[in-house]
Amino acid sequence: MNNPIWIMTSAFPTLTLEEILAVTQEIDAQGMELCVFRRDGSRQDHVATHLNYEDFGIDDAKLLIDTCNQRGLRFSVGAYQNMIGGDPDERVRNQNHILQLIRMAHLLGGNANDITVGTFVGYNQELGVQDNGFEKNLEEYSRIFTPIVKYAEDMGVTLTYENCPMEGWQPATTPTTYNNLPGTLAARKLMYALIPSTAQGETYDPSHDVWQNIDPVDVINASDMSRIHRVHVKGTRNLMNEARTHWGALYPMQSVNAELAARAGVPIPAHEWDRHNYEPMLPGFGGSDSMDWRAFLDALMQRDYNKPFVIENEADNSSHTGNHAATVQGFKAAVLCLAPIVWPLTEKSGYQHDQKGGEPLSAASTTDVPVVTMQDLMS
Repeated sequence: MNNPIWIMTSAFPTLTLEEILAVTQEIDAQGMELCVFRRDGSRQDHVATHLNYEDFGIDDAKLLIDTCNQRGLRFSVGAYQNMIGGDPDERVRNQNHILQLIRMAHLLGGNANDITVGTFVGYNQELGVQDNGFEKNLEEYSRIFTPIVKYAEDMGVTLTYENCPMEGWQPATTPTTYNNLPGTLAARKLMYALIPSTAQGETYDPSHDVWQNIDPVDVINASDMSRIHRVHVKGTRNLMNEARTHWGALYPMQSVNAELAARAGVPIPAHEWDRHNYEPMLPGFGGSDSMDWRAFLDALMQRDYNKPFVIENEADNSSHTGNHAATVQGFKAAVLCLAPIVWPLTEKSGYQHDQKGGEPLSAASTTDVPVVTMQDLMS
């Protein structure tokens, strides 16, 4: 019981890397999931770029490892985009970007330093609307990710897929809100059966199951723990509101003619993310949410989860305020909420992460490797 608690840096898009390191220590976290999104990407929400990926080399890797070792911090990298759907040119750029991040993770020590690459898989809605659309998306995942996972395996790096369905990735007028293949446990198990390599796994975020009325404890108990390399810490408060009464909890709220909806007295989505009835929160900040954090964390401890908890701050009362101090407060509250369950009790400092005996990050690679593209891998 001594898991590190990290922060996801998407909550601080305007901060420099040096400022990110300082605020991580202020929050009393032991590391970071450093967001490295494409600067020219189409996604606008919850994105940040805290490493210079365009010309990252062995000197940059050495500097980053030395800097983090001096501060006693560890890290991974991530960029969350649609890799198998959406605009065809955009998806290829996303695929090539993930290959850049795999190369960066390799230069930074990869699996030897537990530096993973976090990503989405995405979903191809053109295939999805066809008969057997879900299975066709599995086939597209296999086609695209087989060479990507093989490259990661060769580089000694592990990919981790987050399970957010990305319900707002399509306009509010679309009937479905399933936009990221690993959004269900069944999908993830099918993915691992298609590509058995251990160079892929997951970042499990319980909040996405909570608003689907699934108990994350059940998911953990039904999961292959060897695949869970990170856990995102984000709360969800399910709203018992008028929209849920009218549309139910099984289907997303549908968009219809606004004048007709007003005459009928029926609520409709205000925007593409207003499809399901929940509020993003952080555990321990601004009230209770709709999951039992103690039971969830206990389930992970019972199954010997010993890897980082990464706080992903998308809370309406914290990062969504745009207020830096409120954002930091939300992170601090989440740390304190987790501390009594995942950190040992000390005489002088209460619950505190024990960093004694923790190994520093190994040295960066001294041998550069070229940047590769999907065209290189699939030719």
